[in-house]
Amino acid sequence: MSTALIIVIAVAAVLVLAVVVLVARRARARREQQRERLSERVGGHRQEAEAHASRSRELSNEQKSKRAERAGEAEKAERHTRLAEEHRRRVEEIDAESEQVEERASRQEEFARRHDKQAGDLEEKL
Repeated sequence: MSTALIIVIAVAAVLVLAVVVLVARRARARREQQRERLSERVGGHRQEAEAHASRSRELSNEQKSKRAERAGEAEKAERHTRLAEEHRRRVEEIDAESEQVEERASRQEEFARRHDKQAGDLEEKL
């Protein structure tokens, strides 16, 4: 083989090697850029996940508060129902007492009329 051919092959090999190194560097740079973009996306998703988890905790606390409030209101409603029933019974008692008083008043009026008539009859005889 001639020296020129060996030099050409060596130069070609160096050029191929340089191209391979250049391609490898570019590929590594692309992978690095892609890794950085993915890392940024991961960070964004982690941040969103934390925000949603925080909101979830807030809503969970709000739910507990609402359930406690509901329990208190249910207890009040039950108490008011009992009180309303007691008032209804008292109204019925008062109605019955009122009817009795009305009947007694009516009888007393009748007695008064009778005695007034008897007094009038006796006065005429005088």
